[in-house]
Amino acid sequence: MHIAVNGLNYSYPDGHKALHDISLNVSRGEKVALVGSNGAGKSTLLLHLNGILRGDGNITIEGVELRDDTINAIRKKVGIIFQDPNDQLFCPTVRDDVAFGPEHFGLDASSVDEIVARSLSHVAMGHAANRAAHHLSLGERKRVSIAAVLACAPEILIFDEPAAMLDPRRKREMISFIKGSNRTVIIATHDPDFAVQTTSRCVIMDRGRIVAEGDSKSILNDSELLSSHGL
Repeated sequence: MHIAVNGLNYSYPDGHKALHDISLNVSRGEKVALVGSNGAGKSTLLLHLNGILRGDGNITIEGVELRDDTINAIRKKVGIIFQDPNDQLFCPTVRDDVAFGPEHFGLDASSVDEIVARSLSHVAMGHAANRAAHHLSLGERKRVSIAAVLACAPEILIFDEPAAMLDPRRKREMISFIKGSNRTVIIATHDPDFAVQTTSRCVIMDRGRIVAEGDSKSILNDSELLSSHGL
């Protein structure tokens, strides 16, 4: 199993329990949506998949258990694209943001330059390599965030609210990118329409629990199920 989560529980420092006994398996190449209203626990679960948050339970990626001594290896396999690109882009130029990961892997300069060019080309942002990210539109910054993750060559892409704040054109571009990816993809969203267009399996979360899962079209066309969980 590509990703396996078993019996995961997590409470925030203030005592709020955000995840209740979560178990989830994802196969290689699968595209899965975590769907739920705000506060359902979607983002909290995603942040456990590469060890940003650490709860009680067991997580394995490609058969490797997430532990203190394996966390760096797992973070090379799991790339997270945050909802707000400003949380991810912090270097003087777009090129520097995309080069940050490969440079810290110890690659030589020519290899880094090749990776940066390829990653920016993949999201049609090569023209912006020397610009500051904060001068770009939100949609452009999201694409640079994707390029920065792609530059690290992860096997798994995780998106937190990928369509948030995007105009219709950029939303269509995001849908096309996710559908066209040959990687394992997990997205968290409160937008059922976006989920049904991008994923084959859907997991409904509510108040930190998985309450339903199955084929995306079947689950997301069940209006009674969705409305009962605030969607």
